[in-house]
Amino acid sequence: MSHTVGQVAGFAGVTVRTLHHYDEIGLLVPSERTHAGHRRYGDADLDRLQQILFYRELGFPLDEVATLLDDPQADPRVHLRRQHDLLTARIERLQKMAAAVEHAMEASKMGINLTPEERFEVFGDKDPEQYAEEAEQRWGGTEAYAESQRRAATYTKEDWKRMQDEVADWGARYDALMAAGEEPTGVAAMDMAEEHRQHIGAWFYDCPYEMHQCLGEMYVADERFKAFYDAMRPGLAEHLRAAIDANAARRRP
Repeated sequence: MSHTVGQVAGFAGVTVRTLHHYDEIGLLVPSERTHAGHRRYGDADLDRLQQILFYRELGFPLDEVATLLDDPQADPRVHLRRQHDLLTARIERLQKMAAAVEHAMEASKMGINLTPEERFEVFGDKDPEQYAEEAEQRWGGTEAYAESQRRAATYTKEDWKRMQDEVADWGARYDALMAAGEEPTGVAAMDMAEEHRQHIGAWFYDCPYEMHQCLGEMYVADERFKAFYDAMRPGLAEHLRAAIDANAARRRP
């Protein structure tokens, strides 16, 4: 049984033009032709085409494919073993590439476009994705969350370090403010709370006063946030929450 060039093109997922080219260069010459000169491909032709397409998929140029297939010493089983070995090696490489892409996708999803070395340099032993799933569950449907993700996805290692430096500087000054006995309702504390709100707006998302107050409540209610701020100075989370409330109150008309 033989097949037309169009049928073979459909079987193999190649174009008719490709089969014509293979015929012209002697790589795959159909074993039959009709009286009108039309190409007809038999089973042996299809077997050879399968071998050609295997090698092409593996990146072999056509002249090398021809050399491999026309080697009179070559056993068909040798071709199959060689192709199996090459395909297995390629699968392993592709699996590694897929894992790397998956890692990049997760990093991009979290807006942390850094290499592992850069992440360690910026965040140390803290995992910036540790609470990613929870954050998405809490705020994933909000515009603030979407805006935060959009912005964070553009930040470089230098951006993250600059942001952390700003947080550290703010924390040192808030520590000094509390050491000086400043009340949360004092002007200096309210100004620090306002700076905190603007820092969020500058780096992540617009933070109106009402939202800032909700964050202040969370800084006290969530032990992880409380630990973060209290690490700057014991009691800072409670002090900041009160300063945020006072700052919001003074801004109301």
